[in-house]
Amino acid sequence: MILIADCGSTKTDWALCDNDTVVTRIKTQGFNPTQQNAEEIFAALSTELEGQIDTDAPQAIYFYGAGCAYESAIKRMRTALSGIFATKEIYIYSDLLAAARALCGHNEGIACILGTGSNSCLFDGEKITDNTPSLGYILGDEGSGAHLGRQLVSDCIKKQLPAPICEKFLKQYNLTVPGILERVYHEPLPNRFLASFAPFLHENRKNAEIHNLLVHCFTQFFQRNTMVYRRSWLPIHIIGSIGVSFAQEIKETAESLGLSIGNIVNSPMEGLIEYHKTKKQ
Repeated sequence: MILIADCGSTKTDWALCDNDTVVTRIKTQGFNPTQQNAEEIFAALSTELEGQIDTDAPQAIYFYGAGCAYESAIKRMRTALSGIFATKEIYIYSDLLAAARALCGHNEGIACILGTGSNSCLFDGEKITDNTPSLGYILGDEGSGAHLGRQLVSDCIKKQLPAPICEKFLKQYNLTVPGILERVYHEPLPNRFLASFAPFLHENRKNAEIHNLLVHCFTQFFQRNTMVYRRSWLPIHIIGSIGVSFAQEIKETAESLGLSIGNIVNSPMEGLIEYHKTKKQ
C-alpha cells in the first residue's frame, strides 16, 4: 500500500491506495513547514489522523506539500511524518510538482497553483525546468486567496472601494482596523485569515470595482509568474480553489494578455493517484 498526500496551507487530502484501489480517503487541516515547525505539524497530525488511517499500513508515503521546495522545510516535514508513520520510505515533493504531474501528464505545459498561496512552473513532460519563486504571502503569492484578501482589506481601509462595499465587508466579517492588524501581525497563519475573505469577493464579483480588483490581482499573477517563461503558446493549467472559483475572471485576464488557459481543477489528487499507479517514486 502507498499513501499519497496533497497538502496546501489550508487543507490536506490523503489517499491510501492498494494497487489500483483507493482504500481510504480523508481530509485534514493543511500544513506549511516554512511557517510551522516539526513539533507543531506532528502534534496536529497525531490528533487528526488518529483512528482515520492505519499508520502501519503504508509501505511508502508520497507527500506533496506547500513549502516543500527547500531542504530545510523538507527536513521538518519528514521529521513530523516519521514520528507518525512506521515506514521509512517517505518521499516529499513540492505541491508544484503535484500540480505539474496531475495537470500536464507527460506533456509540456505551464502548471499553476491558485489557492491560499500561488505558484507556477514550466514543465517539460518529465520534470520542472523553470520556476518563479512564490515568495509567500508577504513578498509574492500574486493571485492567491491571501493576495486577494490582502488587496480587499487594504482597499477597504484605504477607501479605494465604494463605501457601501467596504461597509458590507467589514460588517459581514465583524472587522475593525485594530482587529485586522492584530490578526495579521500578531496571530499565527495570517495567510489563512486573509484568504478567508475570498468568498466575499466571489459573492460580489459582479460588482464593477470588485471585478477590477480581481482582474488586477490575476494580471499581476500572470505578469510576474507565468509570462516570465516566455512560452505564450503553451497552455496554462491551474489547480486550486481560487482557480475554480474565479475561472471566468482568470480566463478573461489571460485572454487580454494573449495567453491560453488549459485545465482548471480543484485538486490534483485524481491525477496523482493515476500517476502513482505506474510510478514507483
